[in-house]
Amino acid sequence: MTSSEQGRVPLAVTTSGKPKEALILQAREAARAWGLPFIPRRKKAPLGPLLQTAAEALLVFEREGEVSLWDAENSFSFNPGMAHLRRLRWLEGDRSDALARVAELREGDHVLDCTLGLGQDALVAAVVVGQQGRVVALEKSLALYAVVSEGLKIYDAGPESCRVEPVHTDAHAYLRTLPPGSFDVVCFDPMFEKPKKSQPAFEMLRRFAEHAPLTPEVLEEARRVARRWVVVKGAKHSEDLRKLGLEAEPGSRYTSVIWGRVPALPPARE
Repeated sequence: MTSSEQGRVPLAVTTSGKPKEALILQAREAARAWGLPFIPRRKKAPLGPLLQTAAEALLVFEREGEVSLWDAENSFSFNPGMAHLRRLRWLEGDRSDALARVAELREGDHVLDCTLGLGQDALVAAVVVGQQGRVVALEKSLALYAVVSEGLKIYDAGPESCRVEPVHTDAHAYLRTLPPGSFDVVCFDPMFEKPKKSQPAFEMLRRFAEHAPLTPEVLEEARRVARRWVVVKGAKHSEDLRKLGLEAEPGSRYTSVIWGRVPALPPARE
């Protein structure tokens, strides 16, 4: 490693190559809020040299107001992806969505998504519970939280959906702050050893995501916080769920994803 590489910060904020003053101010304010350095970018200057000398990864505020994450290997920005199709199917009356079915989500429910990731399941939950519901989504990785939370700000959720409320925090620490029965359903999509997904952003997600395993202790904390169910996503043909004492719920034989669930803990007697 060269001396310039040794001096790089892990993560910083910059702008597109042709930023307007308002975008620069927005990026500076975000960097301040996230506790990250802001690196000014000269007009039309490529990102490559900044990644070689200044930062290992960059959060780039684009002209459209979106934020993308760049490192030496790849980049990605927020995209609702399959969540958009799942939301459309739900609005068209298709009630087969696996998350909604296994979690038995209802209109007006309050949902805690402990692993925001790319925001896919949180967006689906938001349309299922509707405007009267609530979806809070936690993300420990600052890089992922920054990209997805900024993307959610400009995402058109529509009148049938509540807005996802992203929170940058550790899920276990957040759960411990909540009183019993705070949410109807608590969801997890841990970073298991999953097969490679088709989304180009997935490998980058794996590099930046929190890799701490979901433990029985965290699962029990989630059961305390839930009113009905705690649901956990896993990979088919793996031991992901079994290691947590969960069995896969019935589902499509064509999917690579399975879901397990465990009921909430009964309320403590006075």
